[in-house]
Amino acid sequence: MSLIAVIDDDVYIGDMLERLLTKNGYQVIRAYSGTEAEMMLSGTKPDVILLDLMLPGLSGEELLRRLKEFPVIIISAKTDVRDKVEMLMEGAADYMTKPFDNQELLARIAVQLRNVREGYHSRNLVFGDLKIVREEHQACVKDQKVRLTKTEYAILKLFLQNPRQVLTKSVILDRIQQETPDCVESSLKVHVSNLRKKLREVGQKDYIEAVWGIGFKLREE
Repeated sequence: MSLIAVIDDDVYIGDMLERLLTKNGYQVIRAYSGTEAEMMLSGTKPDVILLDLMLPGLSGEELLRRLKEFPVIIISAKTDVRDKVEMLMEGAADYMTKPFDNQELLARIAVQLRNVREGYHSRNLVFGDLKIVREEHQACVKDQKVRLTKTEYAILKLFLQNPRQVLTKSVILDRIQQETPDCVESSLKVHVSNLRKKLREVGQKDYIEAVWGIGFKLREE
């Protein structure tokens, strides 16, 4: 049974979500503030998180930046397109505005769970010709091993964890800082350039593309 975390300080909405999710066969855990959620998630690993942005204490925006290993669906009263884009760029898997349709929410949760089953948290990360074998800490292109630096490996892993998402420079730096704290904004472009070159030398094509004025993403066929 999949576990869904509901993080919302609105008791009415939280109760409604819990009833809806329980009725549809999910287990539910809840938190009413960002700080409480962070404590809860330190010992519990939900399959999907439903996150409100306007939380007391630690805000939803701040909390999202710390939720690097979970699919997060933002559920917020903020309807501005800029808010949606910012949250998706910061790593949210999806964004829904309040009020929302229950069946649409269930469908979006199902999509995230399917992504998990298909490899979001799998032992290997795969996208097209690219693969990372986590146990061996090894990157491959067309099943050929590619020798990467620690920083290049961390960047590629991040791309494979978010295969269809444009990643800004700030998001990349934030997400890889624990693995490669020495990587800074001034050197990031060089690391990405070297990674692109190494992948291209083996695969004979470009796997990472620059999105002008925003960041980088994996190139889709």
